Amino acid sequence: MPAIEARNLTKVYRVYRKEPGLKGAVKGLFRRRYDELPAANGVSFSIEEGEFVGFLGPNGAGKTTVLKMLAGLLNPSGGEARVLGYTPWERQDAFKRQFALLLGQKNSLWWDIPARESLELNRAIYGIERKAYTEIVGGLAELLEVTEKLDIVVRELSLGERMKMELIAALLHRPRVLLLDEPTIGLDVGSARKVREFLQAYNRDHRIVTMLTSHYMEDIEALCRRVIIIDHGRIFFDGPLSEVVDRFSKEKIVGFTFETAAQRRFDGLGEVSEQTPQTVLLKVPRNQVAETCRAIFARERVSDVSVQEIPIEEVIRQMFLSRPSPTDS
Repeated sequence: MPAIEARNLTKVYRVYRKEPGLKGAVKGLFRRRYDELPAANGVSFSIEEGEFVGFLGPNGAGKTTVLKMLAGLLNPSGGEARVLGYTPWERQDAFKRQFALLLGQKNSLWWDIPARESLELNRAIYGIERKAYTEIVGGLAELLEVTEKLDIVVRELSLGERMKMELIAALLHRPRVLLLDEPTIGLDVGSARKVREFLQAYNRDHRIVTMLTSHYMEDIEALCRRVIIIDHGRIFFDGPLSEVVDRFSKEKIVGFTFETAAQRRFDGLGEVSEQTPQTVLLKVPRNQVAETCRAIFARERVSDVSVQEIPIEEVIRQMFLSRPSPTDS
């Protein structure tokens, strides 16, 4: 049985539409009009034990809505889901003790007390034995390099230190499923790297099921072999991250280094991404790479050539920009 399974999971919000002007306001007192906005529209997927899956999509695509339904915070409008054999929105105690949801833009720790005291409160809530609690907090704090920060008031911690404390709080009860929504948002490069390294090691050592949403492709590329891509509430790709470029990138980047420096033009040979007097990077259609190389070799003395894939971050951005809204016709 998959650790997480969603079948036709749907969430539709009813939003009041106010008509303009005073007349519209008065009319709304007696008869209101609502629009139905689907945040998730027939979402289906399954995730096995130990998988680390990236959940991608533009703002408003439905990522957080799906995570909240899997965590039991939202009831769906239709469809069903099973997480570790439980229906999440039934909110059974046995289920709540086996999952954790970490929202990068929300704080679960109390700001006005030291992090250790917030963790102690969580210990009491989950009924964790003192010995186990001490071992877990000590081990996680050491891995995340925040042992000396446990007795500092949360509001006085840096953003990176607070996120590490949030991770400790989320993993304190040793959940089997971890749902992460933008865990590195706003972090500096060093803190984000440390968080990624920790999550990778923790997933490997504990085989915890992890779903990650992030706008930072460094997170996805470092952690996820599989990605689920959602847009306008619907999934349109579910598979290995390595296949995203193969399936959706229509271009490659071809680089040339010339034997001499000179001012050169490349009209009709591709889009110039970067150029110096002695080098150029051209973005060309995948099926025209050989033709472009032949054209350059015929007129220039080339000392080096390279062919690269478009960065995956750009590929995904182009995917979202080129996909029409379901309401468009």
